[in-house]
Amino acid sequence: MPSDAKHLLLGPVSAAAGGPLYQQLVDGVKREITEGRLLPGAPLPSFRQLAEDMLVSVITVKRAYDELEREGIIFRRQGLGTFVAERGAVRNREARLAAARDLLRAGFREAAMAGLKPEELSALAQQILKDNP
Repeated sequence: MPSDAKHLLLGPVSAAAGGPLYQQLVDGVKREITEGRLLPGAPLPSFRQLAEDMLVSVITVKRAYDELEREGIIFRRQGLGTFVAERGAVRNREARLAAARDLLRAGFREAAMAGLKPEELSALAQQILKDNP
């Protein structure tokens, strides 16, 4: 069921959690888009409304929205509000794929430095996939 723009359900945001508050908001919006709860063209809450709902400053929300807009995941229309971009889900997926690719490359480098052979690395990857679907 798509989220109501007046009250976006991003989960708790906390200074005790990992990462800056604005990044937690960015990750939450991306998660809502990826999981289909925020569809292309869906309106997002105003800076003030989201700040009030999430108990963060308006500046934190603005920074999160700026980051999402820079990534092409959302767009703003003067006087109308902020919306999920038509290609927001695709851009989000592309960004996550690029991040996963970078992490895998780093993992492969570590495995090579540890002396793992390609067949050992393949077996390890298969085991990890099996354990963590």
